[in-house]
Amino acid sequence: RWQKVLYERQPFPDNYVDQRFLEELRKNVHARRYRYRAVVFQSGAVVQQLCSVCVFVVTWWYMDAGMLSPQGLFGAALVSSLLGYVLFDTVDGGAGRQESGRTRWADLKSTLVFAAFTYGFSPVLKTLTESISTDTIYAMSALMLLGHLIFFDYGANAAIVSSTLSLNMAIFASVCLASRLPRSLHAFVMVTFAMQIFALWPMLQKKLKARTPRCYVGVTVLFALAALVGLATVSSVGAVLFASLLLAISCLCPYCLIRFQLLKDNIHGPWDEAEIKEDLSRFLM
Repeated sequence: RWQKVLYERQPFPDNYVDQRFLEELRKNVHARRYRYRAVVFQSGAVVQQLCSVCVFVVTWWYMDAGMLSPQGLFGAALVSSLLGYVLFDTVDGGAGRQESGRTRWADLKSTLVFAAFTYGFSPVLKTLTESISTDTIYAMSALMLLGHLIFFDYGANAAIVSSTLSLNMAIFASVCLASRLPRSLHAFVMVTFAMQIFALWPMLQKKLKARTPRCYVGVTVLFALAALVGLATVSSVGAVLFASLLLAISCLCPYCLIRFQLLKDNIHGPWDEAEIKEDLSRFLM
């Protein structure tokens, strides 16, 4: 009788297998089964980040065209930040703040220090890229915003995810675009707004997603509508294309994922690579 061993001589050729060989065949052992609503819910992180980039670019366009004053943007951003700060603590009843040990006074000091340094260096930011052509600035900003979207932490455990790199690329793009605004005050407000929408807004998103999923869905829909309305005032064609992109990401891509998941056919069996589960650290001493 044939045995699946290599250390004994058997009257069979080396490539011989009997009918029992496929008895241990298993298919899709570790395959995940997705639900359409769950995948659509998870795609909200991508939708919100795309809308954040859209809102930032539209806001910059309004300031560059002189249709939005820096005082008005700063006031609106300040009010929205205060509301978001209160909502951030209200969602979990202050449990997250108690775990981190951070006080409101510490948050206020950090905010004042950042605002003071940004305002003090705003003349430098305004003249930082004077020797670079405007086309190059626009190309660099587009690449940095694209990199921000690629490396952003959407909740996936992947090697490409880097929250620090993603935020730095977004701030770099905001500095480049702010340097093309008319005055130093515009540059200061633009960089401050970039920190709010690229650093603080995702933190509130994650808290809402973990604590109040329904509220998170409502905020995502309203934010997407606001981004589409703002983009429509700049370019109707761009608004249509952006709406198509959001619908494809939130509706079409989850459907394709579930359909392709049915075609998944991973096989597992005795031919798999051996996994050493024993602790071998004693041999490294």
